[in-house]
Amino acid sequence: MHRFIIVGGGAGGLELATRLGDRFGSTDEKTPPKAQVTLIDRNPTHIWKPLLHEVAAGSMDPFTQELEYAAQALWHGFEFQQGELVGLNRAKKTITVGPLRDEHVGELLPERELEYDTLIVAIGSTTHFFGVEGAQQNSIALDTVGQAELFRKRLIAACMRAEHFAPEPVAAGADDAEDEPGVDPVPRIQVAIVGAGATGVELSAELRNTAQVLSAYGLHKLDPKHDIGIVLIEAGPRILPALQERVSIATAELLTKLGVKLMTGETVAQVSRDSIHTASGKMIRADLTVWAAGIKAPAILTNLDGLPTNRLGQLTVRRTLQTEIDDNVFALGDCAACPWPGNERNVPPRAQAAHQQASFLFKSLERMLQGKPLPEYTYRDFGSLVSLGHYSAVGNLMGGLIGGNMLIEGLFARFMYMSLYRLHVAALHGYARMVLDTVAHWLRRSTAPRVKLH
Repeated sequence: MHRFIIVGGGAGGLELATRLGDRFGSTDEKTPPKAQVTLIDRNPTHIWKPLLHEVAAGSMDPFTQELEYAAQALWHGFEFQQGELVGLNRAKKTITVGPLRDEHVGELLPERELEYDTLIVAIGSTTHFFGVEGAQQNSIALDTVGQAELFRKRLIAACMRAEHFAPEPVAAGADDAEDEPGVDPVPRIQVAIVGAGATGVELSAELRNTAQVLSAYGLHKLDPKHDIGIVLIEAGPRILPALQERVSIATAELLTKLGVKLMTGETVAQVSRDSIHTASGKMIRADLTVWAAGIKAPAILTNLDGLPTNRLGQLTVRRTLQTEIDDNVFALGDCAACPWPGNERNVPPRAQAAHQQASFLFKSLERMLQGKPLPEYTYRDFGSLVSLGHYSAVGNLMGGLIGGNMLIEGLFARFMYMSLYRLHVAALHGYARMVLDTVAHWLRRSTAPRVKLH
């Protein structure tokens, strides 16, 4: 029996495990599986990573959106093992999964060695701090639900404290340090977001809504717009540098209307507990700092039995998604450096790329088991969408969707953005259950506050 092991239960990895399980696995003890499909992840649950900014802002309760890997495995005929990839032996075709520990109980599972015939690495990416002094210690990344929840709780605590304690004097030389006629007052709380990519931009807009809702529910009596400041810092000349300039301009206009301060062309040199220092000599007050300035592949990939990686630590793969020196090891998603024909850069690390690669690889692995040659993957860019919370959305549609390139914003863009997540749910559960999940989500939202208040 052929043994598939998929390491990483993100958008691409979980979709691939689900489809392979449906095709080759078995949910009935009386029916033997055609292949053994195993999913490995260090967490017990899955959440779509692009939703983490909503978790951080409190506008989404993660526990209503998380999916238990063990349940998905039972429903779709694959096996789930919890643990972290710590080693690979390509000669023996084995991977080593580290021990699973609980902070209260101790070791739950020992270190294990699992055999494979085909290995698919899909462990995603992690935050890149670029060696900036104090960045990792004094800012919060949004890689996990735990980090997003930590930021949300600290934001609520900061709002409650600011209402009952006099503000501390602003350090001399700090950005916007003095009140002057015609100038907005210094905020009682200031949230600084480093990195104006999709995560930073979406979080800044979502936080403006959070500030208003927390005030409406009486958690603080601060002015949501003037007492709670949001600063978005970007090293490049414009926000959303990876997207088209007209999308960037439209988004900047919307954020400015929401009262988000944009600082472009400012490279962060140091992050302290309550301030950010830039290379140009500016000091920006920051009661809370979120680091969303870039991503890199997990460090383990550079130690996987000689598999080649690029400068970001991604596994370099051919267009078949096979690694350069081992036909039995594949990689997809953010952790894979895949060529993009006709472009100087590789396939971008986006959810749509992971979704496409999972669908492509499912068909490729079927052909492989039939002894047929593997096809080559070509990324299809359908455009990019950025959510600005319930206020709006903005983006561009490209290629096969409209046969050209079109800037969209407003309600239509918001609908398109929401549909991306629904398509992910459909890939995991089918369209019927996706519709039921959408209705259930709407009913929950109709009987709960728009922001998690505790």
